[in-house]
Amino acid sequence: MRTLRLGVASKRTNLLFSSKLYQRHSHTKAYVTTPIYYVNAVPHIGHLYSTVLADTLRRYYILHGKEAILSTGTDEHGLKIQQAAEKNGMEPLDFCNKVSDSFKKLCEAANIQYTSFQRTTSKDHATAVNELWNTLLKNGYIYKGKHEGWYAVSDEAFYASAQVEEVTDEKTGEKIMVSKESGQRVEWTSEENYKFKLSAFEKDLLKWIDDNPKAIVPQNRKNEVLSWIRAGLADLSVSRLRARLNWGIQVPNDPEHTIYVWLDALTNYLTATGYPWKKDAPLKDAFPPDVQVVGKDIVRFHAIFWPAFLMAAGLPLPKQILVHGHWTMNKQKMSKSRGNVADPFEVIDRYGVDPVRFYLVHNGGMADDADYSEAMIAQLYSKELAGQFGNLLSRATGRALLPSRIIPTRKDIDIGDETLHHMLLEVADKYHEAFEERQFGRALSLIVDLLSQVNHNQKKTKISFLTLLKANKYFTRAEPWNLAKKPEEKDKLDTVLWYSLETCRIAGILLQPVMPTKMNELLTGLGVSHEERYFKDAKKLVEKERPLGEMGGVLFPRIKASIKEN
Repeated sequence: MRTLRLGVASKRTNLLFSSKLYQRHSHTKAYVTTPIYYVNAVPHIGHLYSTVLADTLRRYYILHGKEAILSTGTDEHGLKIQQAAEKNGMEPLDFCNKVSDSFKKLCEAANIQYTSFQRTTSKDHATAVNELWNTLLKNGYIYKGKHEGWYAVSDEAFYASAQVEEVTDEKTGEKIMVSKESGQRVEWTSEENYKFKLSAFEKDLLKWIDDNPKAIVPQNRKNEVLSWIRAGLADLSVSRLRARLNWGIQVPNDPEHTIYVWLDALTNYLTATGYPWKKDAPLKDAFPPDVQVVGKDIVRFHAIFWPAFLMAAGLPLPKQILVHGHWTMNKQKMSKSRGNVADPFEVIDRYGVDPVRFYLVHNGGMADDADYSEAMIAQLYSKELAGQFGNLLSRATGRALLPSRIIPTRKDIDIGDETLHHMLLEVADKYHEAFEERQFGRALSLIVDLLSQVNHNQKKTKISFLTLLKANKYFTRAEPWNLAKKPEEKDKLDTVLWYSLETCRIAGILLQPVMPTKMNELLTGLGVSHEERYFKDAKKLVEKERPLGEMGGVLFPRIKASIKEN
């Protein structure tokens, strides 16, 4: 292949793209990102899951006393957008404005508190992309050449011959070529464009992953990335002819070429921090990201292309790429044609934002896909949230048992309280451990288990860290309604109420990242000040009387809407 080399082909510097690089770029702000979502279609449940997961992580950092920022947004350039706008009889920017607004509305509906909402059509983003392009060019990693290969419009990606296969179109019976990875149709394409020397970074990428075992999680996605790199990386097309694709950012000083969508899109994580940074840029120290949440379909771009771009530009690498699975319905991929899609706005309206957030984080798949079920949302709501959590709070704060409206202190630990006492002291650290391992379902199950009745299936209890006495079971066994009738049993009643409400307090603090609105109501009702709602406060028991705050009614009222069948 004949190529024309552009820029200064400088001698490659041996930057250690590993732990040493991270140490030179430590920061106090925790930076979490979602993917920027492609605006060729309206938001679906998968978009909601990625965004809720990222927002939960942002709030988790805040729970630990850190300042945290979250960036999300929309990817608005590329051939798919150009074609979708034409199909809808709209100008591309007008089309992007409409769909991008629907993603902002989803963030509002899901209580996503983002710091930055990036749009790749913004002027700030174009400035950042131009800066990164010129840096890569100057460093000798961009050149112009001829590119031939299989191109998928739906994926905005080129594929090697080994990555495609021939299949029969179910609708037409036609033999077509598709990507093995995504299943999307590909067409053979040959054109002159600019290329990035991705092949130069195989060893550095492997070293980065080896030096930072948690750089890509879960393990199966990390193994997938390693296999791609070890199989060999081809140089990457980073532009398209403007004659074929004009909806995008022009290559600096070359009006015939448009910057290819992935170099454009991935730069948004830099744009969100004010790149190219000036001395007074407020978010300069937030880069690199602590956690970048992505779906499994875009792991290649985020775990190979993105770190390679950063290496080539001499910029620090993300600390973690967190890859989650997809949502299916009835074990099938969600598809409008199958009619098995879930509208995130409808689901939130039906069950409330916090229960939906809880369900997604509790049941969402990381290493594997998860099967979406509204029946499961309803079950989690009625059995765990309302039946266990809400019920314990309601019973323990009822006027019949707590007419003074003051939470008492425990008087002593007896044989019936000891297990629960130790569970309460241990749960925060175990919750933290599960979160750090990105085992979110396990973390939430610890809280559910703490609140629930004892599990009569002893084999199943081994799955949990917490066994034997649970708070509701403890409350029921103690029969506080009978203790309240006996003045001589006041100390025992006070102890039972104290343990029950300490359970609610600790659970409320730990669940703030997942259910921020409901847990604010709970903690306010328990008279917990905003200064005492951090992780450190969940690690200790509060042994002092405290007046109840304003109770806003039933924490988890009965669902009035009927369950929508999948």
